[in-house]
Amino acid sequence: MRLLFKTLISCFFALSIASQNSLAWDANAEVKANETLAHFVTKDKSIENFFKQAYGYAVFPTIGKAGFIVGGAHGKGVVYKQGVITGTATMTQLSVGWQAGAESYSEIIFFEKASDYNAFIKGSYALGAQASAVAIKSGVATQTKYNDGVAIFTDYKGGLMAAASVGGQRFTYKAK
Repeated sequence: MRLLFKTLISCFFALSIASQNSLAWDANAEVKANETLAHFVTKDKSIENFFKQAYGYAVFPTIGKAGFIVGGAHGKGVVYKQGVITGTATMTQLSVGWQAGAESYSEIIFFEKASDYNAFIKGSYALGAQASAVAIKSGVATQTKYNDGVAIFTDYKGGLMAAASVGGQRFTYKAK
């Protein structure tokens, strides 16, 4: 148990350092985010309503996830307020439980109101393990509702991961 705790703490610090170093503006970040947005709309045209009605959203073109008992995930993204880029964000996740493998996926988080968006950009924001994401496919956005001011959509990119683990996502925001 003690070894597991030390491993968990080590992974957390490594992911924290990685997220701090990756907050600089990436010239390709906007291109990657726009490609991801277009991909999501191609898979489900009804998601356009979220883009039109949401106060803001964060787009993570690629999040990498890996684990064996202790796992983690990390990705960089672009944050928009009413369709205009306001900054960048990193997502870091640490999880513990039965898990083995690696995978990657894209993620978009919509913020329903200004208060939801402002909570995200205040610096350190977390989504608990109970937050659920919807896998994007044709028509799914018409059936999706906001939960506590956020709606999360994901799209699997590749890899193989088996998991029954618990962990939340932590985000760090940096203004452009």
